[in-house]
Amino acid sequence: MTLNFKDCTLVKLDETFGLKQIKTSPTLDSWLTGQADTSDLEQQILVRLRDRLIANVHDWNEAELIYNFIGPVITFVDYTTDQFNFFAQREVAGVVDGIEMSGKPDGMIASGYREPKNPYFCFQEYKKEKDPHGDPAGQALAAMLVAQAISKQEYPIYGCYIMGRNWFFMTLQDREYCISNEYVATRDDVFDIFRILNVLKEIIATLINKA
Repeated sequence: MTLNFKDCTLVKLDETFGLKQIKTSPTLDSWLTGQADTSDLEQQILVRLRDRLIANVHDWNEAELIYNFIGPVITFVDYTTDQFNFFAQREVAGVVDGIEMSGKPDGMIASGYREPKNPYFCFQEYKKEKDPHGDPAGQALAAMLVAQAISKQEYPIYGCYIMGRNWFFMTLQDREYCISNEYVATRDDVFDIFRILNVLKEIIATLINKA
């Protein structure tokens, strides 16, 4: 049996791998409430990006949303270091409980500089707000399961998926996963989104240094 990320749903993953969604997670809570400074310049840029999103999110197609909003946010967080980097549309494959799984997550943060090695964060964008198809939560979780299998470590795997203006953050530990409530990027939540993404950078740096 083989599974492609794009065909995965939460229902299919729960039934196939015995996963359980939990309502609260100390790991997710710690991530979402972590502190990171935002400069005055970054706040000004976030306001401009938010205003552009408000004006266009209903009509942007997937490419327009990533070029005009998601990409700039990721760029200003800046995940490029000597130890890890942000990678987009890279093939990820692994075996989970004897089942081959593969796909190209829209983004991931992994150890390595030129090529991804161990993934720590999987990012799935269902970028268009109208007429959604597929299950972006399931697609993100599928990539997180493979990241867990590749790493062979006990640390949590982090994730995020986006539907239009709504951002959802996820954690996976063992066979339990937790999904946050939505953070709405057309509101002041955009500052929380930026903070959470910055906290993630510190979490990954700490995990890599412990490895």
